[in-house]
Amino acid sequence: MRDVFVIGGGINGCGIARDAAGRGYSVYLAEMNDLASGTSSFSTKLIHGGLRYLEYYEFRLVRESLMEREVLWRSAPHIIWPMRFVLPYHKGGPRPAWLVRIGLFLYDHIGGRRLLPPTRTLDMRSDPAGKPLKPIFTKAFEYSDGWVNDARLVVLNARDAADRGATIRTRAKVVSARREDGAWTVGVEDLRTGAVEQVRARLLVNAAGPWVDHVLAEAIGQNDVHNVRLVQGSHIVVRKKFDDPRAYFFQNNDGRIIFAIPYEDDFTLIGTTDRDYPGDPHEAKISDAETRYLCEAASEYFSVPVTPQDIVWTYSGVRPLYDDGASKAQEATRDYVLKAEHPDGEAPVINIFGGKITTYRRLSEHMLEKIEHFLGRKGKPWTAAAQLPGGDFPATGFDAQAAKLKAQYPFLDVGLARRLTRLYGTRAATLLGLAKSQADLGRTFGPDLYEAEVRYLIDHEWALTADDVLWRRTKRGLTVSAVEAAALEEYMKGHLSSLQNAAAE
Repeated sequence: MRDVFVIGGGINGCGIARDAAGRGYSVYLAEMNDLASGTSSFSTKLIHGGLRYLEYYEFRLVRESLMEREVLWRSAPHIIWPMRFVLPYHKGGPRPAWLVRIGLFLYDHIGGRRLLPPTRTLDMRSDPAGKPLKPIFTKAFEYSDGWVNDARLVVLNARDAADRGATIRTRAKVVSARREDGAWTVGVEDLRTGAVEQVRARLLVNAAGPWVDHVLAEAIGQNDVHNVRLVQGSHIVVRKKFDDPRAYFFQNNDGRIIFAIPYEDDFTLIGTTDRDYPGDPHEAKISDAETRYLCEAASEYFSVPVTPQDIVWTYSGVRPLYDDGASKAQEATRDYVLKAEHPDGEAPVINIFGGKITTYRRLSEHMLEKIEHFLGRKGKPWTAAAQLPGGDFPATGFDAQAAKLKAQYPFLDVGLARRLTRLYGTRAATLLGLAKSQADLGRTFGPDLYEAEVRYLIDHEWALTADDVLWRRTKRGLTVSAVEAAALEEYMKGHLSSLQNAAAE
């Protein structure tokens, strides 16, 4: 009998599993696809307060988000780091300068900022940030937020949960959940073999993201369920538009905003859109209208226009926002709502509606308060001062950590040492093991993706397919060819088959 069964391997599900396991609860998490294969890997990759949410009076959400920026940075300085954002403005723009100044003043002062530098004003005629923009933008504000490798944040929470005793199952679909004898009996289908396992648990957490209502309707059997508003957000990735390490915050004439962000060294990430989505979240793809919108909005600012021909990759995800009745998709609340159901004292289910990556840790703490109410308290809150796997070095110490790895493994080139440190932090040494030369890392699958890294991802991070490796655990999919991706898929199938045969003997 488990204490807690978590449905969903996105950031909220994995964050809750980690927090609960760390307090001493027995935890089972089931994800029907790969970890972070839904909403959690389709974000704009920001740890941010949500400057634009101030317009909708979401002061509690903004304050909580701002306070979390430095907490999360300290917990995982390999995958989270500060980023400065440049907000250009001009007379006649969507928002007057005085309004932006007030927003940024609040942004600087309500969130407990300690390490991050404050807002400043830029003269774009002399500052390098003005170089790629049209000359009409002579002034700008520069403020602080943070960047996150979103999919890796999910996986590291799952890894930490497993290290603390949780069972993490991927490609494991919850097909039924029924209350029996004061507890839940959950049917979990292994989508690779078709086998169905019955798991008993005292409490059920529904963290299925865009599928939260689907779980309530199909697995639990509730009828006429409608709690979430599905909002599609799409992004485009183009060849690098600027050399500056800062990102841009662009205000569009329709009142919406987009970001243009340095991405994976050689690219620029532009997004996001906001539009209601009526279909299956699995099928979400960027539309021609969204592509055109992002290109035209960015071209309002960049002196060299962004065109569809510049695009090297797109991604599109569906955010499960709590349906608060807002008239426009971009106005729907990004706050989270936790609802517990325990009719007549029966086994409880706690459903999660809404939320965003920046507040996942606080959401998990609030979920644990509800779990404690039903199951009794075990451990104290602990995640605020804890590091995620590989993050056990100072928040400002990334460069030193990368140099340390390079000194420990002199055969690595500087770029690979930094990339491995960015993804794995101090656990990069576990990945590299006893390697004394590049040859010891095994065969390659495209630029600087070696067999040793692939094996590590299979053995320690639940990677089962080439897409798991190329698009979620790493972003090497941007640089490998179709032939190299196919070779990786074939290699992984053979390696996994060998592991299964060895386990069966």
